[in-house]
Amino acid sequence: MAEETRKYTLEIWRQKNANDKGGFKTYPIDDVSPDMSFLEMIDLLNDRLARTGEEPVTFDHDCREGICGACSMYINGHPHGPHQGVTTCQLHMRSFPNNAKIVVEPWRAQAFPVVKDLMVDRAAFDRIIQAGGYVSVNTGSARDANETPISKEIADEAFNAAACIGCGACVAACKNASAMLFVAAKVSQLAILPQGQAERKARAEKMVAQMDAEGFGACTNTGACSAECPKEIGQEHIARLNREFLGASLSSKNVGDFKLIKQ
Repeated sequence: MAEETRKYTLEIWRQKNANDKGGFKTYPIDDVSPDMSFLEMIDLLNDRLARTGEEPVTFDHDCREGICGACSMYINGHPHGPHQGVTTCQLHMRSFPNNAKIVVEPWRAQAFPVVKDLMVDRAAFDRIIQAGGYVSVNTGSARDANETPISKEIADEAFNAAACIGCGACVAACKNASAMLFVAAKVSQLAILPQGQAERKARAEKMVAQMDAEGFGACTNTGACSAECPKEIGQEHIARLNREFLGASLSSKNVGDFKLIKQ
């Protein structure tokens, strides 16, 4: 026998644009299947709003498979909701008891301005990547996959860092709105691979400089970022970023008084 549908009271942040003050609006919703994802539940709400002539709730999404990082929103005060290791699109309504009140709002960070409702502009992350998160290698023709041997330990560590999907949960979880975990993951995944050695020092220097230019805060060292990261990226990558940055500063005249070294 199928499980009965549920009812919820949604408190959703509505904001017309970046200049609008915005505020919460209450929406009761019923006939919600426990097997629905959180985004499917919002789809259901939006379908009903559209039928009554009210503007649907704007939210960001793409793959709905926990890969793209677009489904960024606070749910009851937690980035991506109450569970660890999942994105919003992987969160199901069975995680909430029947008749629960659910508060939904966008990321709150100076560097992530609200576009509309639950959608924020995370282009700051793109600019950080553009500043140095690349490898300039003349690949020429296709090369043998085993031509550059990499140990499994190093490959696994690089892969764990590369698992970052750039959702911004680390920024949302940090009381200083720091992007350290994101930058650390992107620097770390290349710094430990042989292909990433050419720009190693410049990469750390430029990406940290861009992080500060975007208005992200300083690292708090509380570990909230890793606790809320849907890919469970650890603090060891932040430690590596500190080493990479400080190592670059010893041979560079371009490194200023960045937030990275302010504790």
